Amino acid sequence: MFNTRWDDEMKTKPKRKYTSIELFAGAGGLALGLEKAGFEHVALNEIMPDACDTLRKNRPQWNVLEGDVAQISFDQYKGKVDMVSGGFPCQAFSYAGKKLGFEDTRGTLFFEFARVVKEVQPKIFLGENVRGLLEHDEGRTLATIKDVISELGYTLVEPQFLKAIFYMVPQKRERLFLVGIRNDLTDKLQFEWPSPYKRILTVRDALKAGDLYPTDVPDSPGQKYPKRKQEILSLVPQGGYWRDLPLKIQKEYMKRSFYLGGGKTGMARRLSWDEPSLTLTCAPAQKQTERCHPEETRPLTTREYARIQTFPDDWEFQGKIGSIYKQIGNAVPVNLAYAMGSALVRMLNKLD
Repeated sequence: MFNTRWDDEMKTKPKRKYTSIELFAGAGGLALGLEKAGFEHVALNEIMPDACDTLRKNRPQWNVLEGDVAQISFDQYKGKVDMVSGGFPCQAFSYAGKKLGFEDTRGTLFFEFARVVKEVQPKIFLGENVRGLLEHDEGRTLATIKDVISELGYTLVEPQFLKAIFYMVPQKRERLFLVGIRNDLTDKLQFEWPSPYKRILTVRDALKAGDLYPTDVPDSPGQKYPKRKQEILSLVPQGGYWRDLPLKIQKEYMKRSFYLGGGKTGMARRLSWDEPSLTLTCAPAQKQTERCHPEETRPLTTREYARIQTFPDDWEFQGKIGSIYKQIGNAVPVNLAYAMGSALVRMLNKLD
C-alpha cells in the first residue's frame, strides 16, 4: 500500500466509448462503479421491482430491462458490446457423474449469464460472486464454470477474491471476480488487477466528513431496537460484542446459543469508529449479524448503510425501508467496482 499506483490508475480514461450490458444489476453498485470508470451501459437487467425503480430514479437514461433474465433475449447486441458484467448468484449444479458443459447448467443463473455472453460475444466479461464460490460443492461448481467459459470461446483470468478494505471501501467485504477475455483477443489483452488504495478507511471515514465524503452523513430513516434489546446493547463497548456483557446478561441475550460452540462474533456487535465496518447484510438488526452504531444504541440508518457501501449521497433508493436495506446490503461497493472498472478500461485501451 506504501508503493501503490492507485492515484495513477484512477486517472485512467477510456480511449473511446466502451459499452456494457449488466445482468443482476440490483440497486446499481457495480453499474455505478463501472460507469464512473468509463463504461456506458446499453442495457441493465434486474428482476426486483424496487431495485429497478432505484435504477430508473437515479439514471432515467439507462435502459432498464425489468424481469426474469431467462425471458429476455440479447441477440440484438451481438458483436456490438465490449463487456457483459454481473453478479450471478452461486448455485449448485446437478452432477450425474458426468463432466458438465453449457447445456447441463440450465436452470441456474450462471447458465443465463453464460447464455448472454454466448449471444452477445463481448470482448470481455466480468463476473462477481461471493468468496464461497471457490470452495462451493468441494470446488466442483467453479470447475464447471471454468469448463463452460472455455466452451464459449473465452479465456478466464485466474479468479481472485478482492478485499474491499483495500479499495477505498470502509468495510470488510470480500468478493470474488471472474474476468474473461474472448479467445481471439488473448494475445492483445493482458489483465492486471487494480492496485490498493494508500490506506484503510474506517467507519469514521464513512459517516464523518473526510477523504470519502465532504460532509457528515445526512439524516435518513433507520430501524429501531425493541426496548430490552436496546438496554442490553447499550452495555456493549465500541468494537465489542456479546462476550463484553455481564455473564447473566450474556445468558439472557444469547439464550441457547450461549451453550453452543463457535465465536458468534456478529451477535450484539457494536461497530468501532476507528475500524472498517463488518460486512453489511440485508438487515442491520438481525441477531446473528448485528451492526450497531459505534456511539448511539441503534442500527445503522439506510444512508449510513449506503455510505459504508460507498454510494454517493445523491443516489436515492426506492421502496420500503426493509427493501432499501436489502438493496444496499446486496450491492457491490461502488469504489470496489470503480477500481475493477478502471483496470478493465486500462486493458481495453491496449486494443486501440
